[in-house]
Amino acid sequence: MSEPDAEGSRTDSPARATSAPAVSTLLLVDGHAYAYRAFHAIRNLSGPDGQATNAIFGFVKMLARMRAVVNPTHLAVVWDGGLSAARMALVPEYKAQRPPMPDDLANQIDEIIIWLGAARIRSVRQDEVEADDLIASLAKVAVVENGATVVIASADKDFFQLIGAAVGMLNPNDKTDTIWGAAQVAGKTGVPPEQVVDWLSLIGDAVDNIRGVAGVGPKTATDLLVRFGSIDGLYARLDEVKSERVRAALRDAAEVVRRNQQMIRLQDDLPGLPGIAELVAGAPDQGRLVELYRRWGFKGLAAEAEKLGGQKDLFGA
Repeated sequence: MSEPDAEGSRTDSPARATSAPAVSTLLLVDGHAYAYRAFHAIRNLSGPDGQATNAIFGFVKMLARMRAVVNPTHLAVVWDGGLSAARMALVPEYKAQRPPMPDDLANQIDEIIIWLGAARIRSVRQDEVEADDLIASLAKVAVVENGATVVIASADKDFFQLIGAAVGMLNPNDKTDTIWGAAQVAGKTGVPPEQVVDWLSLIGDAVDNIRGVAGVGPKTATDLLVRFGSIDGLYARLDEVKSERVRAALRDAAEVVRRNQQMIRLQDDLPGLPGIAELVAGAPDQGRLVELYRRWGFKGLAAEAEKLGGQKDLFGA
């Protein structure tokens, strides 16, 4: 089956804007999250050899859309390299409930990485390191050492803790293409970014198999943090919690809550990462892209790559 038509297709690229932003903007893409999203968004798409290509096509188009919205000067796609040993030591059942990756998707991840190479976009991965921690570390270096602004492309609420004056989030669940800041985090959670770790530590995270305090949901957690300021403040004044049921649940779960803080707080000091200068997206290898698009049966993209002939890139959505 051939590729679906792309609505609103463009041939001009924001990466080729005539005047670059005064401050560098680094776009960090949560690779596996978007590959999954693409895989489920497009069905029954395969190449001439019969192999599934839905995730590849969707990923190419999603990245095009992100670049059009963010207009980054620097870009990296970040991949999971396995589960954190430190988190597994704290909670052996961490993420254990997640089903294995479908074979059709696993096969396409390798192809997406090949495509990124041809598109001259850096992939970042480290063995036994989660993408969340890599993104946190890359963002910190970009902001602190390079004065860049950072946009994280993901729907993962763990990234809310990183949002600040120089770090925003492009949430694919928000169809307005708004770059989320502290106001959007507060609107979603009821707390500012600096309280997100404590907020998640109280309610837990079912997606990651992290249990929270029994009977404490998002609204109760927000109310507690608004009143007491932090988990430290809450436990220092636990007797002031009006509900006897909530007070008892918090007392019983004290160890779990402290553990959750360690689980949820992202590691932002990982060594061995590429510097921001290595994350400038280079001019795509259009000849290689044509080969790949033909192999996958993406006739429209192949024709566009041939037409551009290395003079422009292919990232207009």
